[in-house]
Amino acid sequence: MIHETVLLKETVDGLNLHPGDVVFDGTLGGGGHSAYVAEQFGEQVRIIAVDRDSEALKRAEERLKKLSANYSLILSDYRRIADVLLKAKVKNVQGIILDLGLSSNQLDESNRGFSFKNDEPLFMTFALPAEKPVVTAQTVVNDWKEETLADIIYAYGDERYAKRIAKKIVEEREVKPILTTTDLVEIIRQAVPAGYRKPARQGSAGGGKIHFATRTFQALRMAVNDELGALKEGLEKGFACLSGGGRMSVISFHSGEDRIVKNYFRDQVKAGKAILINKKPMSGSAEELQRNPRARSAKLRIVEKI
Repeated sequence: MIHETVLLKETVDGLNLHPGDVVFDGTLGGGGHSAYVAEQFGEQVRIIAVDRDSEALKRAEERLKKLSANYSLILSDYRRIADVLLKAKVKNVQGIILDLGLSSNQLDESNRGFSFKNDEPLFMTFALPAEKPVVTAQTVVNDWKEETLADIIYAYGDERYAKRIAKKIVEEREVKPILTTTDLVEIIRQAVPAGYRKPARQGSAGGGKIHFATRTFQALRMAVNDELGALKEGLEKGFACLSGGGRMSVISFHSGEDRIVKNYFRDQVKAGKAILINKKPMSGSAEELQRNPRARSAKLRIVEKI
């Protein structure tokens, strides 16, 4: 499946880039934003892009090498922007892109357990397990305390049945280890009420429009990859690496993420260090939402450093 980048034009155009600028793509993914920069500016804008997923780097490389582009793709984390720029011999950048969503490729083709649609190992790591020792979702569901599991599922997934799901996870892992997405989906299915498991009909309360396991899978992924911790650190370090007049575009897909971005940008404005380019977050157009349902929760915020 080809990943469709959410809010593509709005994110890149909002950076107000010019020839000679350097842009840092901190969440390269399928390379959509970087490719759009290359299409608009060719080699006149330098692209430095990172991703924690080596497979994502390979896919983006295939895309970018077909374009006239000046780019460097690096296996790293956007929270390490200062180190990446130092090695690239770049002092400041004029644009930063952070697209915090999970790509279609990671969901549908990674074989790492991001999606519950297939029977896959329960890893949920952006970095490949073979690349370095990492905490995986298997570690979380089999080793972490029930109270911690409940807190994570509730806080990161907004899951109303977090305590019931955590309790069932702990019960089932005493019988046998929880190793696959299928194992976890069945546990969640048993933990939640029957009405919650059914897709809601138009106008009914039911389980909503999303699968009953969606919120738990999201929460575990965010915990495994320390996504909120990375975001807080990445915003601070990224803003420090922006030149005066430089802009940062951040697309979030989770209320907790958007809250962190909103508050950080607000604090910089209050300190007289920045101005908001859009006072309210931008969302996808009706046409984009119809074409790409995964864009429904996307919120774009842009800030300019003074």
